[in-house]
Amino acid sequence: MPKLPEDIIDRLNDMERRLKALSTAVNTRPAVNEIRPPAQSGSVTINRPLFRIFDGYSHEIFADDIMTGGLARPWLQLMPPLASDPAKWPSTTSTAFTTIARCSNPIWQPKLRLAVNTAASSGASGQVRVLVDGVPFGPTATAGTTYDHTGLLPGDMKTRFGQTMTIEIQAVVTTTSGTVYAQPALIHGMQT
Repeated sequence: MPKLPEDIIDRLNDMERRLKALSTAVNTRPAVNEIRPPAQSGSVTINRPLFRIFDGYSHEIFADDIMTGGLARPWLQLMPPLASDPAKWPSTTSTAFTTIARCSNPIWQPKLRLAVNTAASSGASGQVRVLVDGVPFGPTATAGTTYDHTGLLPGDMKTRFGQTMTIEIQAVVTTTSGTVYAQPALIHGMQT
């Protein structure tokens, strides 16, 4: 076998050592199961989120709040404290379905969960239902029971993302007289 110059053998041995080290480093690297923005040094003012995630339709579905931490988007609505006395709840004495409460919310998730406490005055009976953008959402509840339904929002999520939906609570008295009451107790969006 011809004798190779010493520097070539040394170079080959050095490259072999580097390949082994690289191979070991690649194979022993811990799994990446966390994503963090790069560390910042000094006082830097940034006017836009550092971390954003978009869905397949270019809707921004997540962004961090870089000034104080936590979530910037989606922002999550919280319900305000509401009266616990049914006499102070939205109500009706109508014998036809009547809207007694209405709200508007942005569409962030494809499903909605809504819980509504219901009641009827003494000797009265009635029903409560929910409409989302004018379309019935879930079953009709008997007054005195809790309406609690989770379901898909009407319409196409892809084209409605970020738009506003209208949620209506309607009630009807099914006896000759009396009052039916309804009070939202829980509302939030959900994934499918």
